[in-house]
Amino acid sequence: MNWERISPDLTAHPAGTQGASGEPITRDATGEEVYSTLYSIRESPVQAGVIWTGSNDGLIYVTRDNGKTWTNVTPKGLEPGGRVQNIEPSPHAAGRAYAAIYRYLLGDFAPYIYRTDDFGAHWTRLTDGHNGIAGDEPTRVVREDPVRAGLLYAGTEFGMYVSFDNGGHWQPFQLNLPHTPVTDIKLAHGDLILSTQGRSDWILDNLGPLRQLTPQVAESENHLYVPGTAIRSGGRGGFGGFGAAAGPEYPAAGAVIGYYLRSEPAGDIKLDILDASGKLVRSFSSAAAEGGGRGGRGGRFGRAPARLDKSAGMHRFTWDLRYPGPWESATQPEGGNGPAAVPGSYQVRLTVGDWTETQPLTVKEDPRITADGVTTAVLQEQFDHNMMVRALVSRVNQLAAKVRAAERNGGADAARVKAIADQLLTPPIRYSQPELQEQITYLYGMTNSADQKIGHDAVVRYGVLKAQLDKLEAEAQPVLGGNR
Repeated sequence: MNWERISPDLTAHPAGTQGASGEPITRDATGEEVYSTLYSIRESPVQAGVIWTGSNDGLIYVTRDNGKTWTNVTPKGLEPGGRVQNIEPSPHAAGRAYAAIYRYLLGDFAPYIYRTDDFGAHWTRLTDGHNGIAGDEPTRVVREDPVRAGLLYAGTEFGMYVSFDNGGHWQPFQLNLPHTPVTDIKLAHGDLILSTQGRSDWILDNLGPLRQLTPQVAESENHLYVPGTAIRSGGRGGFGGFGAAAGPEYPAAGAVIGYYLRSEPAGDIKLDILDASGKLVRSFSSAAAEGGGRGGRGGRFGRAPARLDKSAGMHRFTWDLRYPGPWESATQPEGGNGPAAVPGSYQVRLTVGDWTETQPLTVKEDPRITADGVTTAVLQEQFDHNMMVRALVSRVNQLAAKVRAAERNGGADAARVKAIADQLLTPPIRYSQPELQEQITYLYGMTNSADQKIGHDAVVRYGVLKAQLDKLEAEAQPVLGGNR
């Protein structure tokens, strides 16, 4: 409702630059070329009243008393007229700030990123053209990691860079990002979010491994990073069609686990998920597709990634927070879509040859679910029920496999086998009445696809279907042989 002016003009305001853009021949109607404008105004997140400004005609000012007095702290030696595109007050020290400046509109394509540690009294240029960012690559934005001091992210006219030593050295951080101007960067929720000029917005999920990447880790033969808290949320939809060009690409749901291998090991590597007591929940390997891992990106209704990557370098693996699913076949004893893990404490263990490392993992429920009154006790009850139904699905699948094998073999008991099959298997005819295997599988899907209290009808239905399966297994045993 009311505003108070707290500064003088904080721009250079050079003479002869304040006329309408394009004059005296043709006026620019867009207003885009307005000169002597503040492009960045940022208050320190560490100390209230410390405010930095940067103008598009080259000046940097700071106030330490909430605007009562201002000081011109433009880096000495910086030629006039450049655009102070971005100022980043450090989230760790009140006197520290970073500035990204570009001058290519004046024909100077050099990179200009500066750091001050004393409120602008002295500046250090972090881009000399020889420490990772090329001498002809203009710089648009710089940000400091809010968790790890001195971890910097820079966006330039041609892509992304990262520095682990407060700007002493830079290295490309392009990954699958197009080579395009990176116009701004934001760090939020443990992720890195950036905008580009004409190539969409991008998010790099989970900066945990970068924050943990110390020189000791870089020099180690193998390393398992501490995973971030995993949110037990639903699977992602297919909105947007196929491919990045058709719509957004969503990350796989689950626990993102990072690990590093200096060189590719001769043998296979293994990743175990353990509960708080150390009991094995699920195991993944680089050797072959683990049960429930036949492709896909994970998620509440999907399947976990099939194999661990054991090539040299840093890797990410997503556990979809599910236990192994029901028995599917002799070659697939553990299927996909197992019961979801109950929120709580878990462990992840990486094994490479004789080397092993274990890190803690916390699983939390989606806050949108807990807001509806779904407690951990409710989810534990659901888990216990789903594990019982999973066992029932395994049993009916095993019986179905025996029946199909007997049908293929024929023989004197063909009629008796057919009588069992008629009660067990749904005919492949449209609108056929579902038989026992499909009914049990349907019950499993019903209680395994949403986070909610198990209804009494599901418990009763489980008892009915279990009794029917017990009876059918007893009838089948003399015909098919083997134990139930």
